[in-house]
Amino acid sequence: MNVMQLLLVAVGLTAVIGLVWAALAGPSPDKESARRLKSVRFRHSQSATDRVEAQMRKAVAARKPRARKIAGSDSRIDALVLRLHRSGRNWTVSQYIYTSVGLCLAVTLLIFLKSGALMLALAFGLFVGAGLPHFVLNKLIVRRTNSFNSKFADAIDLLVRGLRSGLPVTETLGVVAKEVPGPVGEEFKLVTERIKIGKTMEDALQDTADRLAIPEFNFFCITLAIQRETGGNLAETLANLADVLRKRTQMKLKIRAMSSESKASAYIVGSLPFIVYGMIYWVNPSYAGRFFIDERLMVAGIGGGVWMGIGAFIMAKMVSFEI
Repeated sequence: MNVMQLLLVAVGLTAVIGLVWAALAGPSPDKESARRLKSVRFRHSQSATDRVEAQMRKAVAARKPRARKIAGSDSRIDALVLRLHRSGRNWTVSQYIYTSVGLCLAVTLLIFLKSGALMLALAFGLFVGAGLPHFVLNKLIVRRTNSFNSKFADAIDLLVRGLRSGLPVTETLGVVAKEVPGPVGEEFKLVTERIKIGKTMEDALQDTADRLAIPEFNFFCITLAIQRETGGNLAETLANLADVLRKRTQMKLKIRAMSSESKASAYIVGSLPFIVYGMIYWVNPSYAGRFFIDERLMVAGIGGGVWMGIGAFIMAKMVSFEI
């Protein structure tokens, strides 16, 4: 058995062990114990803060349960349709698939004509065909989400002014759909259309929250649900929510500015090996092509790629913060 076969066997055994551990490992006893103790503390506590928190949890739990799964949990096609909708582009699943297949075939043919290695060309073609459209779609989703969050606080302020002037909530939602441009106006327009055809406001908002999967909009839905259960001044509650969302956005921008230098360094250091190898392969294909012939070089390349992936993952986690 040669080195390459031993390496494949080792990787396969490691994957099998990981899958068996994931299948047999149950929920954490410590987390379950802490959760039960917390519920008992809320139930029997005399503190006003604990009672308010318990009331909020009860209000959120009392919301109408979903009659169906969130779009994207039934099949991969549903998940792809949901991601295409989140991008804000009028793309269909067939267009996305045709683009991926076309990129795969073009890259495979180009590399095969240049190198003559069919498996290498097929591997690069599959990587580009599956990865590039996915990467572009992720970028579009992130851009639309950022555009939504940048205008959402202003939309809540418009809601607050409408409520303080005496308009009902449904009318103020229609005003936001007309006055606020971009993704916020589009999503609120869909909410008002669902309300007009007979859905309740809570169900219409929950449908939008399930499709968008944006924490800021989930906060908005939970705020309305809690206010409906507990009562109080909705305008004041939404004004406080708008202030919290603005501070949240400011903190995100501050974190992005502080971590931009580290991200740029990681991009440069991570891309240099591939750039250098590409230049060497372009100048002297026979010399660089030994990585795909000599088993020792193949093992060294795989090991270097694995370690680079681990380093990139660690650096990404170091500059990633949840707000």
